[in-house]
Amino acid sequence: MGAQPPATGDWHAAWSSALDALELDVAATEAMLVDDHRVRELASVDPWSPPEGLGPLPLDLRPRADAILARQLAAAQALAMAMAGNRRQAAMLARVETGSSGTPRPAYISCAA
Repeated sequence: MGAQPPATGDWHAAWSSALDALELDVAATEAMLVDDHRVRELASVDPWSPPEGLGPLPLDLRPRADAILARQLAAAQALAMAMAGNRRQAAMLARVETGSSGTPRPAYISCAA
């Protein structure tokens, strides 16, 4: 048996509060993408889960929820692209530092006496 949904006024306020939390999370992710040098300084964010007994989403909040979802998907795609770019940059830096592409280079040793 699940928890009962809150009363109508409380139900709307509960969903509005839940969407506020999601919106703050996606805004933080968007800010990290804009200012990526601070990413290492920020603590990890706990994954969001809806509060207990929230009930169904009110219809008038659906456009806001859809907009937050679209922003989350765009931020996730931007994060994936940024991570791929960082991997390419790290691989290039490794080649510059070692002077090779990872394959061993021939070495010649003079054995003449």
